[in-house]
Amino acid sequence: MPRLECDGREVPLAEGESVLDALLRAGVEVASSCRAGACQSCLVRVTSGAVPARAQAGLKETLRARGFALACQIVPETALAISLEGKSDLEVAARVEAVDRLAADVLCVRLRSETELAYRAGQFVTLLRSDGLARAYSLASRPADGQLLELHVRVVAGGRMSNWLATEATGASVRLRGPAGDCFYTSTDAEQPLVLAGAGTGLAPLWGILRDALAAGHRGAIQLWHGARDVEGLYLRAELAQLSREHPHFSYHPCALAGDEAGELRIGRLDELLLRAVPSYARQRFYLCGDAPLVQGLKRKLFLQGAPLREIFADAFLGASAP
Repeated sequence: MPRLECDGREVPLAEGESVLDALLRAGVEVASSCRAGACQSCLVRVTSGAVPARAQAGLKETLRARGFALACQIVPETALAISLEGKSDLEVAARVEAVDRLAADVLCVRLRSETELAYRAGQFVTLLRSDGLARAYSLASRPADGQLLELHVRVVAGGRMSNWLATEATGASVRLRGPAGDCFYTSTDAEQPLVLAGAGTGLAPLWGILRDALAAGHRGAIQLWHGARDVEGLYLRAELAQLSREHPHFSYHPCALAGDEAGELRIGRLDELLLRAVPSYARQRFYLCGDAPLVQGLKRKLFLQGAPLREIFADAFLGASAP
C-alpha cells in the first residue's frame, strides 16, 4: 500500500482510498464539502510525490504551481507527502453582518471582509466556519460593492451550515477562500446576446453577472431565466422586473414547475421552456448555474442544438456529501 504522510504524521491508507477519506478516517481535521472536486474546499499542498492531473483540474495556475491539489481527487499510487499548512494566505477573514430571508428556504447572507476580495461577479467562494466546516457558495454581489459580499443560501433540512446561518451566524467571524469559477461576464463583445439560466439559488451568480453586464453598458439582448419548484421559490421577482423596465434590452422569464401561468410567469421545466423560446443558438453566450443535473443536461442540449462550447459558461452546484 502506498505510504501517505501529512505534516510529518503517517496516515493509514486503504486500497483505492482518496487522501480526503484517509485523513478524515484518521481524525485529521480537513475542510470538505462536495467530495467531487467542484467546490475546492479540500485543498492540500503536495510536498512530495506525483500529483494526479484530475486533482488539480479547475485550479488556478498559481495554485497548481505551488503544489496545491484537491484531496478528494487524489488516490495515491506511490508514496505521497502532503501538508495542510500554507492555506491561510488563500483566505480572507470576514464577519457575518446580516442574514435575511429572500424566500421561505432562501437566505441572503451579507458578509463584510476585513480586506477586499479580488473576484468577478458570478464566481464562488468557500465559506469556512471557525470549527472548519466548509461550504461553497456563489457570490451574488459585485466587486463594486467593495468589502460587502452577498451570498444566497438555500436552507437544507439537516444542513449544518445553512441552518447555522439561518439561526446563529449573525455577528460571527468566518473565513473565505477563493474565488473560483469561470462563470462571469466579460465585455469582449458588447453586442452579443446573453442568455442567463438557473434554478433555485442558481440565481445568485446570475444576479451578479446581470448587473455587471448592465453596468458595463452591454448592448446586446439579455435574457434571464429563473426556475423554481413553485412561485414562492422565485425570489427577487420585483427587482428583476424593475430592471427589465429600466433596460428594454433585458427580459426576465420566471418559471415554476407548479402553479398557474400569470403575467410573465411560465409553468414547466426551465430547460424545456428555454429551448423552445430561444430561436437560435449559434451566436448567444450562455451562463448556466444551479443543481448539477439541470446545468449539465442543459449544457449538453444547447451544444447539440448548435451552441459552441466556448460560449457556454456553467457552474453546477453540488451539495455537501457525507464521508
